[in-house]
Amino acid sequence: MLETLLQAILEQVDQPKKDLEHNLRALLNEAITKIDLVSKEEIERQRTQLNQANLRLNELLKTVEALEIQLTNKK
Repeated sequence: MLETLLQAILEQVDQPKKDLEHNLRALLNEAITKIDLVSKEEIERQRTQLNQANLRLNELLKTVEALEIQLTNKK
């Protein structure tokens, strides 16, 4: 009987703990959602795109320089 009573008390104590944990998680998730965070994967994706854009820009600059040289030589 004492064991049953103890078990019932432990279950009653455990429920508020679970509720509190659930509520705290919900509050933290809401706060994090409001903060404009970016994932590590998104940063890496953006870095890759930026590197590709820089490579393409350098290629275009070389093409423009070559065309300017051609124009200068034709004069």
